Amino acid sequence: RLTRNADLELEDDLEDLASALRGELLSRRFGDGVRLEVADNCPDELTQFLLTEFGLTARDLYQVHGPVNLTRLMAVGGLVDRPDLTYSGFSPSIPKPIRSKDSMFDSIRKQPILLLHPYENFSPVVDLLRQAAKDPQVLAIRQTLYRSGADSEIVEALADAARRGKEVTAVIELRARFSEAENLELASRLQEAGVIVVYGVVGYKTHAKMILIVRREEGKLRRYVHLGTGNYHAGNARLYTDYSFMTCDDSISDDVNKLFQQLTGMGKALKIKKLFHAPFTLHSRLMSLIEREAGFGAKGRIIMKFNALTEPQIIKALYRASQAGVKIDLIIRGICCLRPDVPGLSDNIRVRSIIGRFLEHTRVYYFGNNRRPEVYCSSADGMERNLLSRVEVAFPIEDPALVARVREDLDTYLADNCQSWSLLSDGSYVQKQPAEGEERLASQLVLLERLTGKS
Repeated sequence: RLTRNADLELEDDLEDLASALRGELLSRRFGDGVRLEVADNCPDELTQFLLTEFGLTARDLYQVHGPVNLTRLMAVGGLVDRPDLTYSGFSPSIPKPIRSKDSMFDSIRKQPILLLHPYENFSPVVDLLRQAAKDPQVLAIRQTLYRSGADSEIVEALADAARRGKEVTAVIELRARFSEAENLELASRLQEAGVIVVYGVVGYKTHAKMILIVRREEGKLRRYVHLGTGNYHAGNARLYTDYSFMTCDDSISDDVNKLFQQLTGMGKALKIKKLFHAPFTLHSRLMSLIEREAGFGAKGRIIMKFNALTEPQIIKALYRASQAGVKIDLIIRGICCLRPDVPGLSDNIRVRSIIGRFLEHTRVYYFGNNRRPEVYCSSADGMERNLLSRVEVAFPIEDPALVARVREDLDTYLADNCQSWSLLSDGSYVQKQPAEGEERLASQLVLLERLTGKS
């Protein structure tokens, strides 16, 4: 199995990004080889022949004990009739405040809404756009699209809104890796429907997840927003854990409006009130919040959930907070360059990875703030590319009931003793096991039962 370099070489000053990207996609399958995987019993002469043919060295060779292309195993589940080896089905729930109302706008005006997918249904997000498309009082819709699929219900709602005469703007990130061709098709489809399609800021991938809806109400304009930690992709919403937040808070909606002005080139950088946004303020604000928590010493509390943590300055700030006595829990599914439990450096830091039925994808930052907790959800991981080289957004959860709900979710992950893997100071992981007499607790199963009633 040969892995080729999939990076696309594009100039930052291109006049037509879409045309250039189409040309580059054709050459991707001919990119330079970067890794060769062979079975561990592959004959040496054959291995050497392949290395030579692809211009690789022994450093690029990986001998695998077992299949070398595990993605092919995805097909096996549908070929074998073994229900005892599969997860039982479940129906994502819809919270009662939404279920009991016909209008998403009425629900959001009454209270902010926080959904945790896939336990809670993604359909309210789609319903919000569908209702906005048909509502004669809605004047404009703006949305970022990173990975969504050209045939999704969300895309259909945006196209429908444009055909009905509303001003619809889609900020599409064409360079979402391995989704480039699909995003090019998506852009063409939306343009044909009359949607204004923008490709974001040159040199910075637009990874933020935002919807802005402008609606006329009682002679005034009100803005409704959706902010998320995951993509606008209904398929992912059934497999990935992600938060969706919907609100009409004036400050937040004003911030989102300013961000769209920047992304579409319709305005200069303006002061943002509540949101943290990369590449401008997100990194510095995270640093200041960690440092503020360090000032509380042993009374400090930090819980952060990422897909990955690699950014050196954030890691150093967490080390300093640990040395100040702050209790720190990190829930990181993938790469973590921080080492916990190192005497004198990270004694107060614990790192765990949750591996279960669903892909953990939520990004959450929790700061105790001397018993006045602050909670932020975000599209950004703790990586340099997210914090310094992409367009990302972190948004506050301010409603006390929702803050308590996020903390309960985080505590559920921290109590996991079945699907949780603890990172040790030497960089290895060990799976947590229930202590003798301790009840088994799998966090995803607990959340599934809590939010859907299905165990």
